[in-house]
Amino acid sequence: MTSPGPDGLVVSQASPDDWKVVGGWAADEGWNPGLSDTASFFAQDPEGFFVGRIDGEPVSAISVVNYGPDYAFLGFYLVRPDVRGHGYGLATWRTALAHAGGRTVGLDGVVAQQGNYRKSGFELAYRTVRFGGVAPVGEDPSGVRAAEPADRAAITAYDSACYPADRPVFLESWLTAPGHRTVVRHTEDGRLSGYAVIRPARDSLRIGPLFADTADDAEALFAALAADADGKPVAIDVPETNAAAVALVEKLGLTPSFETARMYTGPVREFAGERTYGVTSLELG
Repeated sequence: MTSPGPDGLVVSQASPDDWKVVGGWAADEGWNPGLSDTASFFAQDPEGFFVGRIDGEPVSAISVVNYGPDYAFLGFYLVRPDVRGHGYGLATWRTALAHAGGRTVGLDGVVAQQGNYRKSGFELAYRTVRFGGVAPVGEDPSGVRAAEPADRAAITAYDSACYPADRPVFLESWLTAPGHRTVVRHTEDGRLSGYAVIRPARDSLRIGPLFADTADDAEALFAALAADADGKPVAIDVPETNAAAVALVEKLGLTPSFETARMYTGPVREFAGERTYGVTSLELG
């Protein structure tokens, strides 16, 4: 897909190498992208990434990643700071959004752009707040262990209950990406009661997702990841609508750094938002 834009802008699908540049832009914005995110993102939808170029040089970017026939997620809406104000972002947006077709599209929008998103048909669902800091390390949490290949089917099913779409292809990469560590917890009768992932990023370790049945499950999973962090700062994006999740991170001494708004263009299937103690990523939902 290629589309002409203002001042000779050419928008086309991006490659993973292109996205290394975009990841640098995201880091400059303080978004703290994970070091191995790109491979997992492209695994889900390799045609869902777009770059705008002037004379061959990238100046704008966006991703619109499709999850099945009904849902897509928009992220990485960026224009290089030195060329903003020329309409490059909007032209890139229009080309990329067509990739979603008739799907409902979700995004996590920064405060400065939320008004523009509303003009494009996105409606506010809830706020998400990033909390960060050095997590306390206590006693080994009970019932938590490292995920094993035999857990994959149960994790995938659990994830589907906590997210607006099934995403087995994404999870296959996310759970096994370099530097990613996944932990699980089970009930006494062997049922999965939550899972969580920690991964290295530019400025701090990122936790996401953190999906759990109860606050006790979430705290145990978080404690296992805090032990892995070994005193390094961590960051987690928490839906404000989950009061138990907010209370947990505040109890752990983490502090808010910025907020985004989860917005949708239409209806999404029901999912267990009360189990979402930390979203997977602000870039892919």
